[in-house]
Amino acid sequence: MIRNSVIPDWGSRPATDMLANNLPNSHNLLVRTTTMHPYGPAFWFAYLGNTALMIAVSMMFRYADLVTYLGGTEYELGWIVGVGMCGGMAMRMVQGRGIDRYGSGNIWIASGILVSISLLGHLWIERLDSPLIYVLRIVYMISLAGAFGASITFVSLRAPVHRTGELIGALGSSGFVGMAVGPILVDSLFRQPGNGREQVDRMFVWGASMAAFSVAATVVAQLLSGERRPLKRKSLPTWWILQRYHPGAILFVGVAMGLGIGVPFYFLRPFAQQLGIDGIRGFFFTYAVVAFGVRVMCRRLPDRWGVQRTVTLGMSFLVAELLSFLIVRDGVTLLLPATLGGIAHAFVFPAAMTGGSLAFPTRYRGIATTLMLTMFDLGNLVGQPAVGSLLHVARRFDWPAYPTMFVSVAAFVLVASVLYTSRSR
Repeated sequence: MIRNSVIPDWGSRPATDMLANNLPNSHNLLVRTTTMHPYGPAFWFAYLGNTALMIAVSMMFRYADLVTYLGGTEYELGWIVGVGMCGGMAMRMVQGRGIDRYGSGNIWIASGILVSISLLGHLWIERLDSPLIYVLRIVYMISLAGAFGASITFVSLRAPVHRTGELIGALGSSGFVGMAVGPILVDSLFRQPGNGREQVDRMFVWGASMAAFSVAATVVAQLLSGERRPLKRKSLPTWWILQRYHPGAILFVGVAMGLGIGVPFYFLRPFAQQLGIDGIRGFFFTYAVVAFGVRVMCRRLPDRWGVQRTVTLGMSFLVAELLSFLIVRDGVTLLLPATLGGIAHAFVFPAAMTGGSLAFPTRYRGIATTLMLTMFDLGNLVGQPAVGSLLHVARRFDWPAYPTMFVSVAAFVLVASVLYTSRSR
C-alpha cells in the first residue's frame, strides 16, 4: 500500500491546496524546505542552463537551410519536423515516469547530453532520402522533450503552490533570452566565408556546444538544490493517473498552441526568403524582447487573474499574430507579427502549463508537465506536415501559398480557443 495515501476515488479529485497532505511526511518536509526561497542560487543556475539550451534550439530556426542545401522544400521540411515530433511524443510518458522516479535534475542532465550528440550527428547527413536525418531529428526531439519537461518540473517543485505559475513563467523568460541571442549568433555564422555545407555545419557545432554548456549549468543547479531521488512508492498505472487528474479542456489549448507557436519557428525562414527579407534575427529579437518584458511584468497573472482568462488572452494574440503575416512586405512590417507573437507566447504558455500541472498532485508533477508538453508536440506532429503539404497543394492550384496557410492555422487556433473557453471548468 501507499503510505499515508487515500483510497482511490474514481469520481472525485483532490483540491490543489490539499495535495501535499497526501504525501509522505519526509517528502512534505522536502517540498517545504525547497520552496521557501524559490529564487535562490539553484534557480539562477537552472535559468542559465535553460538559456543556453534555448540558444542552441533557436539556432536551429535556420534548420531549413540544411533542407534547402540538400535539395528539399517546405514539403520535406514539414515532414522531417513532423516525424521528429512523433518520436518525441512516443517518449513523453516514459520521460514523465522517469522524472518522477529518478528526479528532474538527472533527467535534465541526461537529456542535455543527448541534445548535443544529436546535433553533432547532423554533420554526417548527406541526403534527404536517407533515414539518418529522420532518426537524428527524432533523437533531437526526444532529448528536447526530456530537457524542457524536466526543467519545468525542477522549478515547479521548488515553488509554493500559489506561485507555481510565477516560477514557470520566470524560467520561461530565459527561453526568450536564448531566442534573442540564438538567431543573431546563427545569422553571423552564415555570413562568415564558406560554402553552404560549411555554414550549416557551423550551426550544428555551435548548437551542440551551447547544449553542452547547458548541461554544466544544470549540474551546478542540481548540486545547489540538494535534490534527492523521490521516495519509492507503489507505481499506479499511468492511464489511471490521467483519468483521475486529467486537466480537461485545456488539452485543446496545448495542441493549438503547439501548431500556432511552431509555424514561424519552422517556416519563417522560407517565408522571409520568398519576400526577399535577409535574415530572421530581427523577427526573433523583437519576439524575444517583447515576450521577455511581458513575461516579467505579468509573471503572476495566471495565479492572480486565473488560468482561463490568461489562456484566452494569449490565444487571441496568437490568432492576431498569424493573421498579421498577411500584411508583411519587408523587414519592418515583419516586426508586427513578432510583437504580437511575443505577447501571445508570454501569456499562453505558462498559463496552459500551470493549468495542466496543478490538476495533478505534486508526486505526479512530471507526468502532468509531460502531458501538456505532449499536447504541444501533438500540434506540431500533425500540424507541421499539414502546413508543408498545404503550401505544396496551394502552389499546385495557383493559390497564394503562405496567406492560405496563415489563415488556415489562425482559424484552427480560434476554434480551439472557443472550445476551451466554452468547456473549461
